[in-house]
Amino acid sequence: MRSCGILMPVFSLPGKEGIGCFSKEAYNFIDFLAKAGQKYWQILPLGQTSYGDSPYQSFSTFAGNPYFISLQTLTDKKLLKESEWADVDFGGSESDIDYGRLYKVRYDILRTAYKRFKALLDSKDSSGAKGKKAEAVKGYGSFTNKNKEWLHDYAVFMALKDEHDGKSFMEWEDEYRLRDKKAIKSFEKAHSDEIGFYEFLQYEFFTEWKALKKYANKKGVEIIGDIPIYVAADSSDVWTSPSLFQMNAQGRPKAVAGCPPDAFSATGQLWGNPLYDWKAHKASGFKWWILRMKKCMELYDVVRIDHFRGFDEYYSIPAKDKTAENGKWKKGPGYALFKAIHAELGEIKIIAEDLGYVTDTVRALVDKTGYPNMKIIEFAFDGRDSSSKDAAPGSNEYLPFNHTKNSVVYTGTHDNETILGWLDSISKEEYQQVLDYTDSKAKISKKKLTRKLVRMALGSVSEMAIIPIQDYLGLDNSARINTPSTLGTNWRWRVSAGDMDDKLAKRMLKLANIYGRR
Repeated sequence: MRSCGILMPVFSLPGKEGIGCFSKEAYNFIDFLAKAGQKYWQILPLGQTSYGDSPYQSFSTFAGNPYFISLQTLTDKKLLKESEWADVDFGGSESDIDYGRLYKVRYDILRTAYKRFKALLDSKDSSGAKGKKAEAVKGYGSFTNKNKEWLHDYAVFMALKDEHDGKSFMEWEDEYRLRDKKAIKSFEKAHSDEIGFYEFLQYEFFTEWKALKKYANKKGVEIIGDIPIYVAADSSDVWTSPSLFQMNAQGRPKAVAGCPPDAFSATGQLWGNPLYDWKAHKASGFKWWILRMKKCMELYDVVRIDHFRGFDEYYSIPAKDKTAENGKWKKGPGYALFKAIHAELGEIKIIAEDLGYVTDTVRALVDKTGYPNMKIIEFAFDGRDSSSKDAAPGSNEYLPFNHTKNSVVYTGTHDNETILGWLDSISKEEYQQVLDYTDSKAKISKKKLTRKLVRMALGSVSEMAIIPIQDYLGLDNSARINTPSTLGTNWRWRVSAGDMDDKLAKRMLKLANIYGRR
């Protein structure tokens, strides 16, 4: 069934809490999507961000980002007073995120909420004053029990990070870094309150998110989640289960992930993520991955898996290297992983992110899984069909007439320029190709050409079409989400509530109807 949706991170939602979160603005956005005839809301990973603020580098693959907890919701639950946060300076602009400022002020507010929560949790009166206890702590015990496989270890990890001024766990003393049982038990006893704080944050995060997702589903909107293939080096995942990663006896990576040198980078890309020990995963029946995907299916209706080619072959770089030049391709788990997931969890909806250099074996793996892959309009005019002298004209797989039904078409992703920004940056030859393909005159405004390219995506044979909200709004690169291999300006853009008005919803609905995506 043909359908369409919007790509926009949670942090890009409008609001007065310093960052987009699970506040009333999130519910308003879902109302907007429903009014605009959109079936999907695609988001970026919900994990707790670490250094660099990237949602693709998280302290835990299971934990949620405490920044997304709504302070207003905590106020409604009587865990905060509005006066404790309403006048706090979260940053200088509602269109930008000041992560440094959030780190300094938001956790203090959340600790205030935790103190009240703990007082209710510890109270002997099961009803609490006016039922406050029932409202605030309902389900807490079942939540901690249901998530015991990761929750407590994560909370201990975060408490230890606080104790070490935020340093990577690989810089901790050996007894903590290597998880000496006696040392960890002693730490837990001495820091039970701090550990409880991090468990509370996760309870509140998941309670709020599940309420929001339930509302979206009731409105006919499904959530497309996004997970990175790898976990961060400094994460509770690696700290808790080093045997599942390629680590040495000292608890440090033997090899790390990245990409080889190419036309964009002479030294390649050194991501630094620890690589999986796929033999260990296979020996366990892929238990960790099954747990991960099971958690994803609680949070999302569809899951997009980033860097899907890494399951076929992964690029292994010696951990001591400073560039990616000496890496080697090694065989991944292949179809065996997805066979195990399917056997345990049944049919689940997955989108395979197969962008970049795609080999025949990657294509074969995607075909065997049956998962839809991705098509990007911005890639359709970059000369990919002329990279080989034997390539036929129009052979670029991203041109709409080459799309397949079992695919998801995007104008661009979070890593790409906005369409308007892209039109400003491409070569004259590429721009002329866009004009020719869209049957446009040279004098056409770039905003009008942006709209034509959005229509091109919606008119594709691909069953699903996902458009970044910036492209419907015709915004330039000042609204770009991420520029890979750069720091400081990424993951910060926020939309204005006034931009998502009835006029835009009506236009989006009309397009959805024209191209049969209802």
